[in-house]
Amino acid sequence: MRRLFPVTDLTPADDEGKWPLDALADAYAYPEQDGPWLRANMVSTLDGAAQHDGRSQPISCESDMRIFGTLRGLADVIVVGAETVRMEGYRPARAREAFAARRAAAGQGPAPTIAVVSGSLDLDFSLPLFTAPLVPTIVLTGAGAPPGRITEACAVGADVVIAGEGSRVDPARAVRELAARGFRRLLTEGGPRLLGQFVAAGVLDEICLTLSPMLTAGDAQRIAGGPSVAVPERFVLASLLEEAGFLFTRYRQG
Repeated sequence: MRRLFPVTDLTPADDEGKWPLDALADAYAYPEQDGPWLRANMVSTLDGAAQHDGRSQPISCESDMRIFGTLRGLADVIVVGAETVRMEGYRPARAREAFAARRAAAGQGPAPTIAVVSGSLDLDFSLPLFTAPLVPTIVLTGAGAPPGRITEACAVGADVVIAGEGSRVDPARAVRELAARGFRRLLTEGGPRLLGQFVAAGVLDEICLTLSPMLTAGDAQRIAGGPSVAVPERFVLASLLEEAGFLFTRYRQG
């Protein structure tokens, strides 16, 4: 792996060209600030596909997965849509020894919390994500969510947070509710519908996008879906890494 931007003569790569996890963690560290910082992590092919056969893994690579793990290791909470939970087979985040000291120094728990966004609560509460997490899974839903489903979620130990009216979760309110609970370093892994909602609400601070050197054609979703914004929002390139044709980009709000 090599750094293309910002340009520097220094490289933390080892003899095999891999960056140590500490170096990756330094490169992707959250900014120091009082309020929440919402970061997205997504992968896209050259022709704009965010997944193949419904999953992102086929268009990813080993280094992309190392960055994926690093971003999780830095986050307080991972915000994910219900459809992605179902399609990707989400499991509880695990504690990783490589990040233990860094998380302890930052006042974080041993593993990030998973927060699932679902207005309908159409979720399988018997999954390990809800029954066996290291830290209780949060469910972000609307005030009009089915009461019976709220009861089921609470019965397995999930922390149900109301972040919207009716059956809709308000993206900006979801960020505020998480921040109010001490979760300032937010990471979303999609899916495209949820990312589109964050974009439309203007609450996305940063996106880490892996550009995969693959073509899939077909009708796969883009990384962000839903209604378009009135005026395209300009982001600024913060860093750019490359390995084996994969580009690992990081953009921030300008």
